[in-house]
Amino acid sequence: MDAHAPTLEKLVSLCKRRGFIFQSAEIYGGVTGLYDSGPLGTLMKENIRRLWKESLNHLEQEVVYIDGALIGPEALWKASGHISNFHDPMVDCMVCKHRYRADDISLDKPCPHCGNKQWTEVRDFNLMFTTQVGANTGQSTTAYLRPETAQVVFVNFKNVMSSSRVKIPFGIAQIGKAFRNEITPKQFLFRMREFEQMELEWFCKPSESNHFYAFWILQRMLFMRAIGITKERLRLHGHAPEELSHYSRGTSDIEYQYPFGWKELEGIAHRGDFDLTQHMQHSGKDLKVYDEETKESYTPHVIECSVGVDRLFLTLLCDAYYEDEIDGEIRTVLRLHPAVAPITVAILPLTKKQHDFAYPLYKKLKLADYSVEYDSSGSIGKRYRRQDEIGTPFCITVDFDSPADNTVTLRHRDSTKQERISLEDIPARLDALLKISFLEE
Repeated sequence: MDAHAPTLEKLVSLCKRRGFIFQSAEIYGGVTGLYDSGPLGTLMKENIRRLWKESLNHLEQEVVYIDGALIGPEALWKASGHISNFHDPMVDCMVCKHRYRADDISLDKPCPHCGNKQWTEVRDFNLMFTTQVGANTGQSTTAYLRPETAQVVFVNFKNVMSSSRVKIPFGIAQIGKAFRNEITPKQFLFRMREFEQMELEWFCKPSESNHFYAFWILQRMLFMRAIGITKERLRLHGHAPEELSHYSRGTSDIEYQYPFGWKELEGIAHRGDFDLTQHMQHSGKDLKVYDEETKESYTPHVIECSVGVDRLFLTLLCDAYYEDEIDGEIRTVLRLHPAVAPITVAILPLTKKQHDFAYPLYKKLKLADYSVEYDSSGSIGKRYRRQDEIGTPFCITVDFDSPADNTVTLRHRDSTKQERISLEDIPARLDALLKISFLEE
């Protein structure tokens, strides 16, 4: 591996050092699979959510949004199949008691933790977190933290359709937290116990479902490329029949080449009418749609696009991380798309004497809703390096000549080239920089 290539260790170190991601409850030893977003991580995730919504809104297709509850009753999860099917194979070391996913290790080899080779029988482990609703405990009060966001959409399908007056085909999108009691969370943000999903459920006529399945595969791949992910590190993996989930008529994963190998980034699934049919059978409610043309009712088919905010965040860091050499020193730089970067522009007065000119410029850009940082301490070279490492595409240096001619030095992150620019031209340059194109092919 290239010594300057991203590794998980380098990314974890950068995330903590620069305030992207912290281990949750670290002062108490932390909790495996749980992480907190720091100031920069929060800004970057806001950009990811915004761009995901823009990628849906720019299309001609109708998409509406909901924000569902995190807790669902037991009946809902029985109907969806999660209580009976949402399991991972689990095995324990009988000596050190460490627990593993059985498909992550070889039972023919010793325990990676203690070196002994004494395993329990492989057994199923349900990944859902259970809780009790209300003061009275009993079977009827059992509920679960949602392991995915999709079911909230399906049970509200008719409510959304009638209240929003949308017609088939249309989509219901949602961004929200989900919870899975993973046996072995690993690879930093890749597999977590609490994570955030961005999901679109696209409802259509059965006769049009294959067309829309292909359509959304293309759109999601275009989205990944539009936000700056390297094309050569993306590939599409269509699931073989034996790989399909119980609800799926077809699934394709957009995979990314992480430092730890090719893994799923986003899943696009043809769910057929499984979910609406299940909820009709278990609830007794009619979720069919009446077709005015054919004068018949039918159960819509669903195409699902699901990507994790945290996993996409990790992917963008992996893809943007780069090390080069400047003046004999190694420079770490995040070559993030400007629309993704947490900070768009940094205002750097050359000395504190330029504060009276530089700070009003910072306030003006901030009030204009740009993501701006002001940094006046340390050598200008060190300040440039810090901005490079957090992915800031532009730095504006205010120097001794700036008050006299209303010009500043604009430094480009990737090339480190500098140019003189007037204050009045800054907004136009920033707007052009932030523009993103979600192409249709």
